[in-house]
Amino acid sequence: MTTPVRKLSISVPPDVAERLEQEPNASAYVTQAVRDRMRLEAMDAELAHTGIEITEQGVAEARARRAAVEAEWPAERRQSVRDRVRQHLLDEADSTRQQPAA
Repeated sequence: MTTPVRKLSISVPPDVAERLEQEPNASAYVTQAVRDRMRLEAMDAELAHTGIEITEQGVAEARARRAAVEAEWPAERRQSVRDRVRQHLLDEADSTRQQPAA
């Protein structure tokens, strides 16, 4: 059984078009990117509902703290953490795609 889909025509900047052209299934890539963004927006809304508001200043401060910690780590440790996070995100995205539609 296939899920219903809608065909859209979108315009993207050249750098995005070049990236999408590298994908074997650009529709799936864009779909996953949009779903990832939707999850982030839902998380922001849930945090706001509980009284935690994400601000540009807060994000900048968190990035600065992260950069300070990363500056103390050896390059191999940073790369190892990045690889583990990337793999976790890929595994999570893969499990999301494998779940049956409700």
